[in-house]
Amino acid sequence: MNTPNSFLENLDYWAIIKIAWQAISPALPILLFVGAIFLIIFIFDLYRLRRRFKQGARWRTDQELLQWLRGMSPSEFEVYVADLFRRLGYRTEAVGKSHDGGIDVVAEKNGVKHYIQCKKYITSKVPVGAVRDFYGALANHLAEGRGIFVTTNIFTTEAQQFAEDKPIEMVDGFGLVRLIKKADKNSPQEKEDRPMNAKCPKCGGDLLERQSKYGKFIGCSNYPRCKYTSK
Repeated sequence: MNTPNSFLENLDYWAIIKIAWQAISPALPILLFVGAIFLIIFIFDLYRLRRRFKQGARWRTDQELLQWLRGMSPSEFEVYVADLFRRLGYRTEAVGKSHDGGIDVVAEKNGVKHYIQCKKYITSKVPVGAVRDFYGALANHLAEGRGIFVTTNIFTTEAQQFAEDKPIEMVDGFGLVRLIKKADKNSPQEKEDRPMNAKCPKCGGDLLERQSKYGKFIGCSNYPRCKYTSK
């Protein structure tokens, strides 16, 4: 009586591979053709998005640029923010719905990961509930990095107050426009604003523009471990 092991030992694996190849080979050119078509579509779509992003940054006024950003689909906005932070010196990945907790982009710099949520708010302000939910999603991810909430509108006062003592950077619509201009090396605004690679004199972290109820200020990216601030 043959045992399962003796049955496996008697199998001719080369013959099985040969039969499988004979079955697949007639369809191989079709599969390669379909794969090439999908690759071309992917490259063309990526080129189209990049070209659209570059064109959008050439709007004459900040308000026109904001309106252009608000006209994007949610997925396009996520890809745009990922590309923006890449141009600011981060290694980025738009993760969208593949990531849990509403985190849309993972941005890494100097070995530290930061987690970005992208929200298009057109007519309404970002409520405190949205920021609170984002902070809850960060609990299992943050070690040394920070959360960054990017929107095309503004935050409510309650939302700003909630984020004050949290490792969350709030980027409203006009803050987003400033980041776009900083990423554009040919923009005159680049000469006026503090460079994005400015370093904290206390710990060497990146200096970032932040928003509090008292106005804008410069803070260290390693907050709350480093609490350096300046005007």
